[in-house]
Amino acid sequence: MAWNEPGGNNKDPWGGGNRGGGNKNDGPPDLDEVFKKLQDRLDSVFGGNGGGGSSSKGSGLPFMLIFIVLGVFYIVQSLYQIDEQERGVVLFLGKYDRTMGPGLKFAPAFIEQVVIVNVTKQRTHAAQSSMLTKDENIVQVDLSVQYNIADPEAYTLRVRNPDGTLVQATDSALRHVVGSSRMDDVLTVGREKIAQDVQIRLQEYLDNYQTGILVSKVNMEGVDPPREVQDAFDDVIKAREDKTRTENEAQAYANGIIPEARGKAQRMVEEANAYQAEVVSRAKGEAERFTDLLVEYKKAPEVTRERMYLDAIEQVMARSSKVMIDVEGGNNMLYLPLDKIAKPSGSSYPSSQVVSPDVVRDIKNRVIDELRRDAAASRRREAR
Repeated sequence: MAWNEPGGNNKDPWGGGNRGGGNKNDGPPDLDEVFKKLQDRLDSVFGGNGGGGSSSKGSGLPFMLIFIVLGVFYIVQSLYQIDEQERGVVLFLGKYDRTMGPGLKFAPAFIEQVVIVNVTKQRTHAAQSSMLTKDENIVQVDLSVQYNIADPEAYTLRVRNPDGTLVQATDSALRHVVGSSRMDDVLTVGREKIAQDVQIRLQEYLDNYQTGILVSKVNMEGVDPPREVQDAFDDVIKAREDKTRTENEAQAYANGIIPEARGKAQRMVEEANAYQAEVVSRAKGEAERFTDLLVEYKKAPEVTRERMYLDAIEQVMARSSKVMIDVEGGNNMLYLPLDKIAKPSGSSYPSSQVVSPDVVRDIKNRVIDELRRDAAASRRREAR
């Protein structure tokens, strides 16, 4: 339905002017004319025919198709597929709004902007630099930093160039730690500790800058002295290794010889204690025997003296293998080769000359008895 009479003198509704003729039915332009004019302009743009033989329904159909195509295109541009290892930082008209997780997400195009950040990818930064140590020596340090994104919002919005910030912070932390360490520690045993200290200090810097970066590992790839003095440093390192090897060998030798020496010393101490106990016990026994003998001697001096004499003679004769007996009142001397008499049967002597141990023992007893009788007779003669 039209808002004005068809025969009225109206201006083009796209011209923005008023209707002429002083018509009392002034009102909004006819919608069919609006669509027709729009269709004509689109046809002129896309090369179509601008004739007026088409109906209003036919002229509005291409416009709707274009509108649908644009709508589909807009929807497609507003869909985002976020993987499991990624996160989407959403900016609403340039301001942070939210962080989207994995999946198919919708964010209106031209209104919301989505920045996709990989939060699980292990990134690596390699650094190489020359720097002074605490003892004023120059070392060449090769360092690698492994890191990932812990906070997508901070990584995207808080710092303009977070990766560049990491590079500068790594250099600063490395110089601080190496500058506080001695060259020997940097080159040898202290490298692992230096890497740990660099990681701790670097993480503090990145947290203070709010970069959203998490450092997972810092590796000391290589630490070398300047090339001009490389040979001298190699000699020093070789001498240090020789020193360590010699110390280890000496320690191993000490570990082997000291327990053995301690064992020998302990054995000698035990033997000395045993000998001391034996000597003391023997001395105490001899003292007690002489004490008992003194008591018996006081009771019967002659008998005790005789007994002591015979015991002494028996001990001497028992240890001797040859016995020579001087018979009183005669010129003959009796010789008894006890060792020959007691020689075992396997000897070279004839079996007729071999005497059994019982015979030898009997001969020894007879000799002792004879000596006793001679001693008694001698004492009797002296008494008369």
